[in-house]
Order: sequence, then structure tokens, then C-alpha cells
Amino acid sequence: MADSFSKKENFKKKIQKQKEKVMRREDRKSNNDKGKSLDDMIMYVDANGQLTSTPPDGSLKNEINPDEIQLGAAPIIAEDPIKSGIVTFFSDKGYGFITEDSSKENVFFHSNNCLEMVKKGNKVSFEKERSPKGFSAINIKIIK
Repeated sequence: MADSFSKKENFKKKIQKQKEKVMRREDRKSNNDKGKSLDDMIMYVDANGQLTSTPPDGSLKNEINPDEIQLGAAPIIAEDPIKSGIVTFFSDKGYGFITEDSSKENVFFHSNNCLEMVKKGNKVSFEKERSPKGFSAINIKIIK
């Protein structure tokens, strides 16, 4: 019996796919990177941070001074320990908040840390101290 038209077409498609697969395999074999020398695989970074295949110019070497290398954390920048601000809130229970002039940050304080009696609206000087719940103000004095 004779094959139907669709069977012939499917068979032709199958043969065509096999030929394409063989051609792709041959193409991969001819274009693979195996067997290249090390010099062909090395890439360099130029002064602009771009990858290039040409080695850098030896005359532009920057010498590194080992004494200038800093290990560990960044150095701590010394800041003025005495801050100034305005008392923006003061409770009858003895605590309040000072808005710092430089950073506009609210700093908690308690009346036990005040050297003078303060009230809302007073301009004060203080020192910041880290507490378990954030920063708190100590040694609070009224600026006159």
C-alpha cells in the first residue's frame, strides 16, 4: 500500500531535522574554544574599566605604598561631643525630647541627666550617649 501524503511530509520533516542537527553539531565542533592557548583566553581591564584583549601599557604603573594601606574598619571621625538643641517636649513624669540643631534628630532625655531645671522651648547644650534603645542626652545645660 502507498503511504499517505501526511506520512510522506512527516518523514521529510524528520529527515530535515536530522540534517540540521548534524550541521549544528559540526558547527559547534569547528567553533569551540577547547585547545586554545592561554594567551587567547586572557582578558585585560583598561584604565576605564573596559575589557580588552591587549595587555596594559607597562609605563603607566601606579606604585602602591604598603604604609598607606589601612586594614580593618574605617577610621572614626571625631565629632564635637557637645551638641545644642531645643527642648521640644517635656513630660510631668520627668522625660522629654531635644531636637538637635545640626541633624534635626530627636534625642531622648530624663530630668535626672539635667544639670539645671529645663522646660519646653529652652535652648540647651548636651552630650549624646548611646543607650539600649538609641541615643539619649546627658549633662544638659540651658544656654542663655
